[in-house]
Amino acid sequence: MESSDEIRRLLVQERTGNAREALLLAGLKEGDRVLDAGCGPGGITELIAGLVGPSGQVTGMDMSEERLGRARQVNQHHPHVRFHSGDVRRTGLPDQAFDYTWCQFVLQYVPERWDALAELVRVTRPGGKVVISEFDGFGLGNWPFPDALRSWCQRFTDALLHTTGLDVHVGRKVFNAMRQQGLTQVRVHVLPQFVIAGAADAIHQKDWETRFSAMESVVAPLLGGLEDYRAMSREYLQLLADPDALKYSILLVTEGTRP
Repeated sequence: MESSDEIRRLLVQERTGNAREALLLAGLKEGDRVLDAGCGPGGITELIAGLVGPSGQVTGMDMSEERLGRARQVNQHHPHVRFHSGDVRRTGLPDQAFDYTWCQFVLQYVPERWDALAELVRVTRPGGKVVISEFDGFGLGNWPFPDALRSWCQRFTDALLHTTGLDVHVGRKVFNAMRQQGLTQVRVHVLPQFVIAGAADAIHQKDWETRFSAMESVVAPLLGGLEDYRAMSREYLQLLADPDALKYSILLVTEGTRP
């Protein structure tokens, strides 16, 4: 069963991020039929439902029943929202069913990410939009950034890629992948995921504590063991709390049109 802390973290992330700006920049409009692929606990699904209005239709899809359960609660006041249990690589949804297919913070976790992109193209109608929102270099935009901590963070991201397939640099790769898939009018919007000038607030501190805890059993054996892992995790959290340090991450929102 998935951690309730992780579900809460995702919902906070969805509600405090800049998804609204990203959705509108990439052409979401009232009345659209939208797929929220990898909807998680439904925070962005709720946002999309408000933007497309009652004349639109929103389908939230996730492979986690725990997340879908939370998403249904969050969206129970929206009759034009439904939920579907499915894998982004094999959705089980009809061809050409959506005007606008949105997928945020999903492809980074999927080793077969370009197969997943092809599936998202399949379910989008000709003339419809496929929009992928991913960070790029998450957790690595810090200054000052001590050499030992920077090296550990790089090894941390390499270990994630090796053990789980999680790619923190996937954002920069989507433009080329969309072009290879034959999408047209491919554009990239660059947004701040976060900019922390000074000490991070409690939300960001908790977000990183939850991340480090969730990855501990998988990554620690590759990074010198549990004691070293926890020591370096604490050092990173201290960097977040440093009032003299800048921490930032960018979001690459890539949109393409199905011909």
